[in-house]
Amino acid sequence: MAQSMSELERDALQLSAEDRAKLAVSLICSLDETNDDPEEVEKLWVAEAERRVREIQAGSAKLVPAEEVFSRLRSKRNRK
Repeated sequence: MAQSMSELERDALQLSAEDRAKLAVSLICSLDETNDDPEEVEKLWVAEAERRVREIQAGSAKLVPAEEVFSRLRSKRNRK
């Protein structure tokens, strides 16, 4: 018998951080019609993260404090 969504989520949260990340990449790729290789997608995300780190270190990235981001999100949620 298939697991319910809540059971799947509970089981997935028991995985290590690395395995949860791999599962997340795999699930996201399953939504893409091109069915890109999960390992390739992960490499692209790592490259993007590294690019962003370089921008931060170089001072060329516009940083937004987390509290401001959360405040904006709360405002958007409350408007709906």
